[in-house]
Parts: sequence; C-alpha cells; structure tokens
Amino acid sequence: MKEKNNIVQSTIDASFLAEVKHIVEQGRRQAYASVSRLMIETYWKIGERIVLQEQKGANRAEYGSQLISQLSEELTRTYGKGFSKRNLQYFRSFYLTFCDLEIVHTRVHNRSWSQIRTVLRVEDITAARWYMLTASQEMWSVRTLDRNISTQYYERHFKQPQLVVNTEKDNNDDKLEILKSPIMAEFLGFKPNTDYTETELEKGLIQHLQDFLIELGRGFAFVARQQHVFTDAGDFFIDLVFYNYILKCFVLIDLKKGQITHQDVGQMDMYVRMYDELKRTEGDNPTIGIVLCSETSKDIARYSILRDRDNLFAAKYMPLMPTEEELRREIEAQKELFNLQNDKIIDE
Repeated sequence: MKEKNNIVQSTIDASFLAEVKHIVEQGRRQAYASVSRLMIETYWKIGERIVLQEQKGANRAEYGSQLISQLSEELTRTYGKGFSKRNLQYFRSFYLTFCDLEIVHTRVHNRSWSQIRTVLRVEDITAARWYMLTASQEMWSVRTLDRNISTQYYERHFKQPQLVVNTEKDNNDDKLEILKSPIMAEFLGFKPNTDYTETELEKGLIQHLQDFLIELGRGFAFVARQQHVFTDAGDFFIDLVFYNYILKCFVLIDLKKGQITHQDVGQMDMYVRMYDELKRTEGDNPTIGIVLCSETSKDIARYSILRDRDNLFAAKYMPLMPTEEELRREIEAQKELFNLQNDKIIDE
C-alpha cells in the first residue's frame, strides 16, 4: 500500500501540482490580508473610542494619560500582549491622523500595521496622509517608507516651488513636480571622506536603480546609460536617460562630481537640443535636462542659461545621509537656487 502511494506521488503532473500550490498560497495571502485589514480597523476603532472618552474628561488634567494607562492594564490582563500604553497611543494617533474610516479604507487597504506605525511619527497630518497614500499606490516596503520619511521626501517633493512644464496637449501651463533636490544617495554605500569618480557614481546609481528612481520623483522609467548620439559634430554619450510617463517627455541626466560650471550647463543645453531633434517622437513633450552635481551655484543659477531655459535644471546629490538640521538647511538652499533658476529673484 505504501509503495502504491509513492507511485501516485511520483507520477503526479508537475503543472497540476504547481497550480494547486498556487491556489493554496493565494488563499493564504488573501486570508492574511483579510486578518490584517480587520486588525487595522480594530486598532482604528480603539483609537476612536479612546479619543471620545478623553473628550469627556477634557477639563481634567492628566485624564488622557491615566485613561490609557488604566485601559492598557485591563486589556493586557484580559487579552495578553499587544495593548501596551505605547500601542494604545499609536491607536489614538492613528485615529487622529485618519479620523475618517473611509480615508482609512482608501489609504491603507494594502498596508501593514508596521507601515502605519512608521507613518504616524510624521507630525504633519497632510504629509502623513500623503505618505500613506503614496506607499499604497507605489507598494513601498517598510524600509523604503522609513527611508523616504527620514530623508524628508514630502518636504523636498512638495514644499518647494514646482516646475512649470508646457503640456502641448492641454495648451496650459501645468505645475508638475519632477525632481527633488537635494537627492539623497546614501544607498550607494560611499564611505565618508573617500574619493570616487563620476563613472563610479554612475555605476552605483545603476546598481541601485530602484532606489534612485524613488529619489528622482514620480513617473520615471529608465531608458539608457551612456546613450550614444551621433551628429556631424561628433559622437556624444549621455550619462543617463529616463522617460517620465506623467510629463510625457525624456529626461536627460549628466553626472558631475564637484561644483557645476557654465560648461556643464552649456553641454546639457546642447544634449537637450540634440535629443529633441534626433530622438524625440510625436506626442512627446520637450526634453528636460538635469545636471546632477555635488555642488550647485547661485551665480550659475542666476547668470547662466539655466535662468532662461524652462526645461534645464541643476540639482544637488548628497552621497551620505546628513543630519536632520543639515538636511533642512540644504533643502532651503536648494529652494533658493530653484527660485534663481526660475527668475523669481528677491533683492538681497
């Protein structure tokens, strides 16, 4: 009998077995997702109830703190771990950040509690909701979400003047954010105080392309590295070429180690003009060129063609993660440079 069973197992169709395994694994994933959704909704409802109870004793100092402590003791005694004071405070923050259950369903339908907790450390409610929605849409992992919050993705993404790009389809000026500056490139693994070449920088970005695309902004797709463009004037090689499917245009990136120069800007201007003439196809908007350098310059932003061309930009990359205060200062500096590039000069 045992031998017969072995024969049945050994002759089972491989594709049939794979299909059944797929059904089992899919069912398990769906069951886990259902449990996760119910758990998240339960936490939200607990947070709502805590806030409503706190409001009843709003005129009593320390009432909220005492309420959470006592509730934690009672729930832990009845249900065990998972209801510490810290967790109850998370539930409370969860409700206050997403105070509409419909918002919860639309923002966190495929997110884990670990990701929600990561978002709850963001004090700006608008930013927290944006992180949650974007993490859901882009399927960010906890690690990616944590990194983007740590590098102030939202602040660099939206709290700076936006690019104005002419969309021929609508014949209107559409304000669309394309590029963050500074770009955090700590994922490259360069050590402090070590030298590296532009080629090494380029290789590092390609090796960590997924992280780099997230850093660039939304809507970017990789096209080519060292793309060859042949003209009567000679052969030219563009470091990195992307296509932005939101803006419907090619985006050229030239990597420069050190401070940007007017020669760098002039070279990128030539690349953009060449690309528009030789590579751009019908339906594409004008090509955008970005000089990605380790040091930007106010004078270059003010006096070069950066100021006159609305599709040519300079952006700074930072290979190592700065402190929070350093990053805040750098963001403000890059905002000022952006204003200079876009002829929004305020008398100094």
